[in-house]
Amino acid sequence: MLLHLSINQFTLADQLELELGPGTSVLSGETGAGKSITLDALGLALGGRGSGDLVRSGADRADIHATFAIEKLTQVRQWLQRWELDSGCEVILRRTISSDGRSRAYINGRPVTLQQLRALGEQLIDIHSQQQHQSLLKQETQRQLLDDFASAQKIAATTQENFTHWQEQYRRYRERAVNLEKSEARRQLLQYQLRELEELNLEQGEIEKLASEQRQLANASEILTGSYQLAALLNGGEGDMAEQMHRALQLLAALPEQNQALIEITQLLDSARIQVDEAGATLSRYIDGFDLDPQRLTKVEERLSAIYSMARKHRVQPEQLTILQQQWQLEIEEMGTAKTLDKLAAECTELERQYHLSAAQLSCLRSEAAGRLAQAINRQLADLAMPQARVEVALQPLEKPSANGCENVALLIATNPGQAPKALSKVVSGGELSRISLAVQVVTAQSSRIPTLIFDEVDAGIGGATGEVVGCLLRALGETGQVICVTHLAQVAAKAHHHYLVEKCGDGAAVNIALRPLKRRQRTAEIARMLDGSTSKQSCAHAQEMLESV
Repeated sequence: MLLHLSINQFTLADQLELELGPGTSVLSGETGAGKSITLDALGLALGGRGSGDLVRSGADRADIHATFAIEKLTQVRQWLQRWELDSGCEVILRRTISSDGRSRAYINGRPVTLQQLRALGEQLIDIHSQQQHQSLLKQETQRQLLDDFASAQKIAATTQENFTHWQEQYRRYRERAVNLEKSEARRQLLQYQLRELEELNLEQGEIEKLASEQRQLANASEILTGSYQLAALLNGGEGDMAEQMHRALQLLAALPEQNQALIEITQLLDSARIQVDEAGATLSRYIDGFDLDPQRLTKVEERLSAIYSMARKHRVQPEQLTILQQQWQLEIEEMGTAKTLDKLAAECTELERQYHLSAAQLSCLRSEAAGRLAQAINRQLADLAMPQARVEVALQPLEKPSANGCENVALLIATNPGQAPKALSKVVSGGELSRISLAVQVVTAQSSRIPTLIFDEVDAGIGGATGEVVGCLLRALGETGQVICVTHLAQVAAKAHHHYLVEKCGDGAAVNIALRPLKRRQRTAEIARMLDGSTSKQSCAHAQEMLESV
């Protein structure tokens, strides 16, 4: 429920603070005192439209804070957690509007969009007034009213979930069915191309090995000639490197004295001699195993040509052919077949069956509750000076199933005998719609999801006797929730749990709006004023009697 409302620099209000609790609270005051300013400011905090004209003259910006208790509002807390905006058992909505028209919105001190502010506000407060934004005119609200009254929330959620699953699976089925022929042609092409790659049988690292072998075979003659020349230089006979090192070692050994430098030279030459011998032996084995087979060169070149040709055909690098083969194989495995399509069709049939089963249960609950809801609303309307009005809760079958079931729910009304019931928006006036809203809220108070209800001048156009009924109804609503009402009728104000007076005051240079809670004696005086415009003893006595009769 709404705990606190702070209004700063908004239209005529310099600063207003309103502390609220459970029960029914009324706001009263002289005509033009600014009662609706409080509700207008609250509407902005809930995400309503605003402009720079709403900023108090001479101020830079208007600032509105609204604090709500949400400890028992599971759905609201889940919404806040989903958006990472939760902050305990209270939530603070803030809206600022600068004089140049720029607007900012906050939830628990964190910037949010107006859409987010509005989405949360709709879960916290339902405003009933003579404005076009009343939720009762929305088809979604009318459907929820009936579902809540019928205790059909769970089956409605199940129906919506079943519809979503059915449609998602049916979409996949249609896509597969439409593309099946194209997929089959694609499959045949991929299978043909895969057979080509399988026949090529390219091995990992084969291209590098073939390229190296091809270079060697292509230059075999030059390589072999050079190898022979090198072998002769290393250990090919008289005067070769091995013999020269052997002679050097003999000269060192014949020296009459061996110092440290000569010993190190001897060791280095001996090591070099050993390495030259090993190089010569390795070169000899290389020459002995050298293949000059021209036919092998032809085979290698043919193999490389086949690989490069396949790569050019598919416009990839030769090394990517094995990756391409794996990709094609995976694509074939993921392709739908006629068998897969039959499986999807069977799943769609089952999901459709589950949807229609839950939708039928939902329709049954709605059908059973529609008459009872209409009768209950009509009984309340008779007490609200609309005895000729007749509300019907119509279930209008849909041509196609929807997430909300197989029918639309519509509140229809005939305000005079002999008239055919029509949609609320096409028949009733603003005052009538407010009273219908009040009747609906009284009937559905036990199942309402909205914790705070606001009624702006629901008593417009009704007399004293009916005002007494309206006051009783508003008080009854306040027993199970929070109700805020702007009223001109003393009969309504006297039935409230709390009473606030809105006054316009000024010093001649500027006008300001003030709002204050009334104590018992002050409340008596205000109700007396509302009765006949005076605070005479007779009026005050009547007002006191009205308060005591509650």
